[in-house]
Amino acid sequence: MHSSSSPAPLWVTIPAYLMLCLVFLYLVNNYLVYWQGLPSPHRLLLGLPTERGLVDWIMLKLYVVALLGSLLWAYRRRALGLAIEAERLQRLAAYLVRSMFWAVLLIGVVDAIISFLRVQDLLGLLVSEQRLAELGRPAFRGSWVHFPLLLSSFVFAWRWRRISFAWLSLLVVLAEFLIVISRFVFSYEQAFMGDLVRFWYAALFLFASSHTLLHDGHVRVDVLYAGFSRTSKAWSNIIGSLLFGLPLCWVILLQGMGGRGNSINSPLLSFEISQSGYGMYVKYLMAGFLVVFAVTMIIQFTAHVLSNIAELRRADVPPDSEST
Repeated sequence: MHSSSSPAPLWVTIPAYLMLCLVFLYLVNNYLVYWQGLPSPHRLLLGLPTERGLVDWIMLKLYVVALLGSLLWAYRRRALGLAIEAERLQRLAAYLVRSMFWAVLLIGVVDAIISFLRVQDLLGLLVSEQRLAELGRPAFRGSWVHFPLLLSSFVFAWRWRRISFAWLSLLVVLAEFLIVISRFVFSYEQAFMGDLVRFWYAALFLFASSHTLLHDGHVRVDVLYAGFSRTSKAWSNIIGSLLFGLPLCWVILLQGMGGRGNSINSPLLSFEISQSGYGMYVKYLMAGFLVVFAVTMIIQFTAHVLSNIAELRRADVPPDSEST
């Protein structure tokens, strides 16, 4: 049996899946507490009084079950090699990024069309006056236009796996080209046109990070790394991921979503929009891009650690015993 296919040690897989489970629970808890108004179970852990004790206990038990489930999952998958586990996590991160590509594509196009029709006073010809007024409210457009498109993006990403964020580069160029043509040829420009470019460019910059990490494409201050041996490079990647990469992503999540008024939660909860008149209503989603960035990078850093530990284990196996 090849060393890369040897059983994965539990001291590696258990922390990895606990990390991913904690990310999932943190996002779920954030949604339940700040979006649905449910109590936070952490008050029970701190011994603080709660208004709805039963609900608190139920939520706390569900979180404990999820954590225990991640332990059981790691134990049952111990027969798989670390390289295989890392590859599966990389596919998960790629799927999330691909889903977000479809989300920003669909939401960007649809919201830009709605904004254009509003600017030209054409939207009233297609919808009733009540619906026209509702489409002018950020909360309505976000809840009934953006969110359904966001959910459908996961289906599109599952169906078309070869189309990903790389297409955003072309879309950004086309959107900017449209602005140039309309401004200098037809003397026509509206706020939503610039909003669309910024919306897609922000998505391209943040969503591409985990993919670039997968292919080792991030710029390194390469003074010593190029001369390292394979083992030293693996140790460098592991230490860098554990000491810098993962903590940075958690800082983004904790600082941005630690309270109702924090930098990510506040625009998301209020459906914040730009002050550019009839621009696009997507500014609050750009705050959510940071969540996508942090989550996909956590998954990718975790996979990075697993793959480099697998590299260390291969280096420890003598050449004569690599296969049976």
